[in-house]
Amino acid sequence: MQVRSGVLLQVGDQNRSYPVQLGCISVTPELSGAAEDWLRQELPRRTRVNLRPLGSADGVLLARVQVLRGGDDLGTGLISAGLAQPLPALISPQGCPSSEDNAQEP
Repeated sequence: MQVRSGVLLQVGDQNRSYPVQLGCISVTPELSGAAEDWLRQELPRRTRVNLRPLGSADGVLLARVQVLRGGDDLGTGLISAGLAQPLPALISPQGCPSSEDNAQEP
């Protein structure tokens, strides 16, 4: 596991590695450095994660990423920390949580 930017990770095992972009969120250029620092704090090297693929673009896997030791996925964590915004429903990949998913029923 290696953090390459505020939304891009390098994930691998002993044989191969590949880039994974956090799906469902966007990070502004102004907050990219802070988001990268936050991810490095949450994901030290050799951290095991669960990937929930959402698709791919230009050879990069788009996925929701959750640390195996528990907790929310990393995209949700970045949003909670004020470092990212959820993608609008019109452009977010299928499988992303929507605002309706987080709304409580009456």
